[in-house]
Amino acid sequence: MGPGGPGRHGPRGGFQKPKNIRATLGKLMAYLGRYKALLAVVVVLLCVSSACTVGGSYLIKPLINDYILPGDFPGLARMLCLMAAVYITGAACSFGYARIMVHISQTCVARIRADLFERMQKLPLKYFDAHTHGELMSRYTNDIETVSEALNNSFGSVVSCTLNFTGTIVMMLVLSPVLTLITFAVLAVMLLVVRAIGGRSRRYFAAQQSALGAVNGYIEEMIEGQKVIKVFNHEAAAKEGFYARNEAYRQAASRAHAYAGAMMPAMGNLNYINYALSCCLGAVFAIHSGGAFRLGDLGAFLQYTRQVGQPVTQISQQMNTILSAIAGAERVFEVMEAQPETDRGEVQLVRAAEDESGGVTRVHYDNNAWAWLKPDGTLVPLRGDVRFDRVVFGYNEDHIVLNDVSLFAKPGQKIAFVGSTGAGKTTITSLINRFYEIQSGAITYDGIDVRDISKDALRRSLGVVLQDTHLFTGTVADNIRYGRLDATDEEVEAAARLAGADAFIRHLPKGYDTVLSGDGGSLSQGERQLLNIARAACANPPVLILDEATSSIDTRTEKLIEQGMDRLMAGRTVFVIAHRLSTVRNAKAIMVLEQGKIIERGDHEDLIAQKGRYYQLYTGQAELA
Repeated sequence: MGPGGPGRHGPRGGFQKPKNIRATLGKLMAYLGRYKALLAVVVVLLCVSSACTVGGSYLIKPLINDYILPGDFPGLARMLCLMAAVYITGAACSFGYARIMVHISQTCVARIRADLFERMQKLPLKYFDAHTHGELMSRYTNDIETVSEALNNSFGSVVSCTLNFTGTIVMMLVLSPVLTLITFAVLAVMLLVVRAIGGRSRRYFAAQQSALGAVNGYIEEMIEGQKVIKVFNHEAAAKEGFYARNEAYRQAASRAHAYAGAMMPAMGNLNYINYALSCCLGAVFAIHSGGAFRLGDLGAFLQYTRQVGQPVTQISQQMNTILSAIAGAERVFEVMEAQPETDRGEVQLVRAAEDESGGVTRVHYDNNAWAWLKPDGTLVPLRGDVRFDRVVFGYNEDHIVLNDVSLFAKPGQKIAFVGSTGAGKTTITSLINRFYEIQSGAITYDGIDVRDISKDALRRSLGVVLQDTHLFTGTVADNIRYGRLDATDEEVEAAARLAGADAFIRHLPKGYDTVLSGDGGSLSQGERQLLNIARAACANPPVLILDEATSSIDTRTEKLIEQGMDRLMAGRTVFVIAHRLSTVRNAKAIMVLEQGKIIERGDHEDLIAQKGRYYQLYTGQAELA
């Protein structure tokens, strides 16, 4: 299965039973508990509605016995008005609790969705490395929507059906215990049918969901890969693959809906059998009871007989929805309870600068420069001095990526990393950002351990241009301003000019006000990367990280932005990872990494003279991947 498999479109494998129903219900009730007053109103309305439904049926007894049989038409009219009032009251209460539950459920689900989003902002990158984007998206779509559906409909329906069923059984026992035993026997058969058909239906619906995920995933892959499909004339094979998955989905859906469709007819026929038996035996009792069981009693009992099966059927239909909702809520809460990104750093970033007064260097607050503010009030000017001291790091304990790495980048220096894929180049830049925590060693920034610096402050001081560009829905100016949200229009345009993006932006239909969507799909890869570089320029950071930033830009475009990039890097500490060795020739120091270790270091001329790994890569004797 490709990347668009079932896991990206909902719960893996379709329907899943919750692992811990009690704990998950407790967490859901904590959200619902914020609306205790409204829930109390809902319970009252449900009780009144059920009482009206059950009581309205009981009124058939006096209606027939006391008014129809004696021929009391004025009394009959009054009784009909009373019954109408009872049923209208029940309908009004049903409408009322339904509207209130919609308000409660949507507000509750909105709060859950907001809490989930807030928690995701606090999760470390390693969590997202371990979970696909589609899997996390399904928490917002499939899982939360099942919770919404259950709160909207199933909650009130189950409570209402339970009250109706209980009230109906009680009234049937009051009217005729003997006939009620017959109903119990039929109900037992109905429960067995529900269990048999419902179990098979659940299994086939699980298969249907799995097959649907396969179909959706395949379609997504084929849509994303249309260019590749057409280049290799793969249309016929693509259609065959779709037909096979579509047929599997059709078969699973047919079985699932066949059993689901059989539920209602089976229950309906059992209800008819129960009704017929009650009618025949009730008529015999009414004839031979000597007035203890009259025609009105039989009429009311038959009405209850018609009603008693409905709650059982409705509850059985709602159980899958409820269990799916609990399972969905459980998956949502698993994300919300994941360990957030830890940050014990207390050093903050403030506007400050240093000058010399009377031969003494002093640091003072200044709106045009930055400094680190320590907890004791000491100010350390932000220079961009980054050092690694015997750093050991692995994404897990069993796989070490960096082993005893030491390096330093003085303020204003350009440091380049080259090496094969997996050598640890990008990992080094990720550690500077504290996306991950090292196992041993130390990383310092201006002499301060990065673990002592607040992550927000640390990342605010860094500008990053990644190989994979990402543009947000909004104007070109908004995407550049993402680097610094308070940047003026003039500063945005200056950043674009610095990156060499101003010329092509002005040729867009609305210039800087052109709206981008679909991750900037209307722009070329090079243009998107230029906006990415302009975004970093807008942030105006003292330390700049270029992670293969020009790998997606053609040679001509690269030449056009070279001068702008030089201006952007001037006076800054710069870390560069590049596929093209030509882009790192002017680096102050070049680090050659292999298998997590720095095997060579020096400037371009030094490394060429050594005729080692860098020489092999530069002359094409070895592959740089």
